[in-house]
Amino acid sequence: MADLSRVVFDSSVLVSAAIFPKSTPGLALAAALAERSILLSAPTLREVTEVLERPKFERYMTADARDRFLEALIRATTPIEPLEAICACRDPKDNKFLELAVAGSAGYLISGDDDLLVLNPFRGIQIVPPAEFVELLDHLGSN
Repeated sequence: MADLSRVVFDSSVLVSAAIFPKSTPGLALAAALAERSILLSAPTLREVTEVLERPKFERYMTADARDRFLEALIRATTPIEPLEAICACRDPKDNKFLELAVAGSAGYLISGDDDLLVLNPFRGIQIVPPAEFVELLDHLGSN
C-alpha cells in the first residue's frame, strides 16, 4: 500500500471541498487535514485561487469565505517547490499535480479528473477519486 501520510489534491477537488464541505471531496479534505500532510505548490495554489475567484462561484461562496478557506489551506499544507518538469498527462495543465506529488514524495493524488486517473499508479503514487480515498481512510480507521 502507498504511503498515506503525504497527499496531493487537485484543484477541482479542493474547489468542491471549499464550496461543499459536506460533499465527498470535502470529507476527503477534512480527513486528510486531520491526520496527513497535504502538499501544495505555488502553481497549484494559484489555480485553486483563480478558479474560486470566478464569478460563477460567487453564488456558492462569498469573497470573505473564499479568502478564509484559502488562508486556512495555506496554513494547513506543506509547501513544495517541484524541480522536475513532467509531461505525462494528456492534459498538460494537469502535469503540475504530478510534479507536486513526485517532488513531495506523495503516496496519493486525489482527483476526479480522468486525465489524471488514467495514469494510476504514477511512479508509485496512487491516483484515486475522493470517494475511494475516503473509503480507504474509513477502512484503515476501522482496523
